[in-house]
Amino acid sequence: MTDLSVRELEVTISSLGHLGDGVAETPSGEVFVPFVLPGERVRIRESGEGRAELLGIVTPSASRVKAPCPHFRQCGGCALQHVEASSYAAWKRAQVAAALGSRGIEAEVEPLVAAQFRSRRRATFAATRTKKGVTLGYYGRASHTIVAIRECPLVVPEIERALEGLAHLVEPGLSRKGHASVAVTSTETGLDVGVSDAKEMDGPLRAELAKRAAGIDLARLTWNGDMISERRIPVVTLSGLKVAPPPGSFLQATADGEAALVRLVLEAVGEAKRVADLFAGCGTFTAALAKTASVLAVESEKAQTAALDRALREQGPALGLKPVELLIRDLFRRPILPSELLKIEAVVFDPPRAGAAAQVEQLAKSEVPTIIGVSCNPATFARDARTLIDGGYELIRVTPVDQFLWSPHIELVGVFRRR
Repeated sequence: MTDLSVRELEVTISSLGHLGDGVAETPSGEVFVPFVLPGERVRIRESGEGRAELLGIVTPSASRVKAPCPHFRQCGGCALQHVEASSYAAWKRAQVAAALGSRGIEAEVEPLVAAQFRSRRRATFAATRTKKGVTLGYYGRASHTIVAIRECPLVVPEIERALEGLAHLVEPGLSRKGHASVAVTSTETGLDVGVSDAKEMDGPLRAELAKRAAGIDLARLTWNGDMISERRIPVVTLSGLKVAPPPGSFLQATADGEAALVRLVLEAVGEAKRVADLFAGCGTFTAALAKTASVLAVESEKAQTAALDRALREQGPALGLKPVELLIRDLFRRPILPSELLKIEAVVFDPPRAGAAAQVEQLAKSEVPTIIGVSCNPATFARDARTLIDGGYELIRVTPVDQFLWSPHIELVGVFRRR
C-alpha cells in the first residue's frame, strides 16, 4: 500500500475551492492545496483525506502577490493574502453565484464591495500560558496551536497597539492546560474586552485584573461573563444613534462594511413607510430605517433590545426618528406571521450564520412587497432565497460586501420583490 503521507508530486492547480484552497488532480484523486492560485504549477506532499501540503511554487500565477503580513501561512486567520485584489474580488463574487446556483437560482451578482486594510473593529484572539510567559494570537491553520502575533493588518490600529497589553492583562487568569478566548471590540470610548474559558474568578484575581485593565485603559472588561471593570460605557454610533451595547453583543465587523450594508438596505426599502427589522440586534439598521419609516424591530436578546430602547428614548426625538416598536421574540421558535405583517411595506432580516429558515417560511406566505435579506453565509442565504422564490418572490439584486478581508467569509444583501 502506498504511504500517502510521503507522496510528493508536481501538479497544476485548476481552481480555488470555496475555502480558498487550490484544487488539483492527483493519481489518488482530487486534493486541496493551500496558498496557491489557478494555473500554477506547484510541488505538493499528499497528507491524506483529500489534503496536501504546499512544498513550492514551480510556475507562479500572474495574480500572485507578496503577502502583506509576516504571519501569513503560519497564522490561520487569513487564507488569501497571496491573491491580487481584482482576482480576489472576482473569486468572492463567484462564491456567491455558486451558492445561488446550487439552489437553482439565477441572479446577477453585483461587484464586490471591497474591505479595507486595518478596518476590523472586533477580533477574537486565543491565549495560553507557557514557561516563557503568555502566548496571544490566532490559531494556526487547521490547528489548536496558537501563533503569537506582533501585528495584524486586518484590525484597527487601536486593537493592534493593545496586543502586548492584552497579553499582560490576561496572564494571571491563564493556565498551561487550557486556551482562553479574548474577544476585543474597538468602540468610541475605548476597547471592550470579554475573556472566556479562563480561570474561575476569586477575590485576588478580580483585584489584579481590574488593576491591569486600568493600566491599559480598557473601557470594559468581562471575565467568563462576569463584569470586572467598566471604567467607561462602550459606545458605538449606528446611523447617528449612539448605542451602548451590552457585553458580547453582535456588531458588524467593520464600520465601512456596516455603512455599505445600511446603504444597500435603504436603497431597497425606498419610500416604504412601515418597515419590519427582524433580528435587529442593537439596531444596526433600525435607526437608519427610522429616519423615514416607522419600524417594528424584533430581537430575541433582552439586553440588546434594552440598549436600543434606551438609546431611542434618549436620542430619538432629537434625531427626528419615526416611531419604533421593539419586540423581544425568538424568531427561530416564534417567527413573525403573515397576519402580523399586513401593514408592513418592507421587511429586513439579518439572521446569524444558520440563516432564518422558520422566519423565511412565513415571509414567503406574506404579501409584503419588498424583502431584504442580509447574510454572512451565502449557503444559508441561498436556501432561504429558494424558499422566498418558491413562495412568489423574485430575487432582483445580490450585492456581496467584504468585511472579512483575505478570508472565505462573505457578507451580502439580497433584494426580493413580490411578483
